[in-house]
Amino acid sequence: MSPGFGPKSYWDQRFASEEFVYGKQPNDFLRQQAAGLAAGQALCLAEGEGRNAVFLAELGHQVCAQDISPVGLRKAEALAQQKGVSITTLCCDLAALDLKPTSLDLIAAIWMHVEPELRARVFEQAVAALRPGGHLLIEAYHPQQLNFSSGGPTRRELLIEAAQLQQELATLEPLILQEIERTITEGSAHQGRSAVVQFFGRKP
Repeated sequence: MSPGFGPKSYWDQRFASEEFVYGKQPNDFLRQQAAGLAAGQALCLAEGEGRNAVFLAELGHQVCAQDISPVGLRKAEALAQQKGVSITTLCCDLAALDLKPTSLDLIAAIWMHVEPELRARVFEQAVAALRPGGHLLIEAYHPQQLNFSSGGPTRRELLIEAAQLQQELATLEPLILQEIERTITEGSAHQGRSAVVQFFGRKP
């Protein structure tokens, strides 16, 4: 069983329909922040059906989409083909992630909800994988999301507060670090008012 928000079989089943359960459009926070970045080597963690990876490829990035589900990644490849861009995929559990140091310019983790110890290890590896001047972008559900029914895990320990991100990503310059409520419209799975934490940081 994957030490996160559902085992591999859960995600394979979730992505099995023709519907893109989180939609085909990129995450709003990613769209806003990526607009001003130079194209480079990018990685999308826990990327699912590929909407964010495809968006970054459309901006000119060389993108790898990582996910535990081969079903989701096949849909990511199909979406890239539909949009006329190319991405690579990496099918593995985050616990088996092995990133090359100083190899990436941008890492995006959108709705990456895993056990706290694993999350800290993934973020440590992500920071090491960034080149100087590279960026890490995160949007995740805040514990206050338990008061909403608009998406995300129902286990408190899988949700993230800004203070936790500040501690785990202390070596990055935080350009944005905030806890907000916003309305999310992402496919059928994420709909409505939501409590989130957003981080956009730069490696010195």
